[in-house]
Amino acid sequence: MKIGIIISQTDPETVWNALRFANTAILEDHQVKVFLLGQAVEIESIKSEKFNVKDQLDKLSQLRGTMLACGTCIKSRNMQFKVCPISTMKDMLKLVIESDKVLTF
Repeated sequence: MKIGIIISQTDPETVWNALRFANTAILEDHQVKVFLLGQAVEIESIKSEKFNVKDQLDKLSQLRGTMLACGTCIKSRNMQFKVCPISTMKDMLKLVIESDKVLTF
């Protein structure tokens, strides 16, 4: 199954769970694409002792999961972004169209 995941917040537990789900789906042989939108482009700065987002990001990278991030959201924050390719709403639309299921967090 092709699964699209849109993350639009920075709550550590929510983002951690979204990435855990993505990693689990990849391990179960599903195709997964994650799109970071709005606040979620700040994913690199999420800090929590209880919910280790960085570990889940690293695992997604090791599993060769696909992640994209909203370029407009990054530019509006004047950020440097290293986690994944900078993308557009057209890329998010393509993710939605191509996915069998789309989840939002």
